[in-house]
Amino acid sequence: MNILHLKYAVEVAKAGSLSKAAEALYMNQPNLSRAIKELEASLGITIFGRSAKGVYVTPEGEEFLGYARKILSQIDEVEAIYKSGAPVRQRFSISVPRASYISAAFAQFSKRLGPERAEIFYKETNAMRVIRNILTADYKLGILRYASNYDKYFKEMLDEKGLTGELVTEFHYVLLMNEKHPLAGKETISFADLRPFIEIAHADPYVPSLPLATVKKEELPDDIDRRIFVFERASQYDLLQQNPETFMWVSPAPEDTLRRYGLVQRACPENQKVYRDMLIYRKDYKLTELDQDFITELCKARRQYLNI
Repeated sequence: MNILHLKYAVEVAKAGSLSKAAEALYMNQPNLSRAIKELEASLGITIFGRSAKGVYVTPEGEEFLGYARKILSQIDEVEAIYKSGAPVRQRFSISVPRASYISAAFAQFSKRLGPERAEIFYKETNAMRVIRNILTADYKLGILRYASNYDKYFKEMLDEKGLTGELVTEFHYVLLMNEKHPLAGKETISFADLRPFIEIAHADPYVPSLPLATVKKEELPDDIDRRIFVFERASQYDLLQQNPETFMWVSPAPEDTLRRYGLVQRACPENQKVYRDMLIYRKDYKLTELDQDFITELCKARRQYLNI
């Protein structure tokens, strides 16, 4: 395996076709096909499946391509530094759950950036992709969110993958809803109160070593008749703002966010489940000054918005 093999595989995945990739690489298709087969044989995996419409990436191929893109990106970065003589660019990258206190911390962190060259990546996603982004997509930090009763499964997975985890906070979910919601006047709300209304949910529960159906049944029980699954936080807030019948389970949100969208948050004493946010990164990774700055702002936001 060499750098050319990596470039060939990435181009084939991008084009979705050996012939189109060969054209983009200025080489003939038989030679490209032979190189891909040699790469697969040397690794002992199948990167691309073949179909009448072209090629598609297999699950193990997707994992390999994540590493390949990461390696090629690092090579490009090294070449750019030493060929142009440009100063090293600071880099910060983190994958996080959809949480207002974390985004508030990130906003404050952005104010600490100096005039030096910097590339900052902030990705809101689910737990599975937080892990995958660190392992294959060159993200340095991640924050995992999971119910505390799954702690054993996540800690075993982190150890197996060579990742370390540091607890950020523990909390109970609260209910987020429009200030005109029929239940907004109640200080405490029961599960039965919620049944007639529409829950906004993520629908991406994940716990290592457990079947998705098992986790989904616990995280999304059958006590709600109507759910809208939305994966992007801004759209969730738009729904809450414009449809007074909707509600969502969240970690406590900042007051300025509530005012901006005309929302309130209410407690549900029946919901005793404890959730954890865990900062994770590779065991051999040394935290940078930018990482430390973000962690400082994260701790401030935790104290300010979660009262912890």
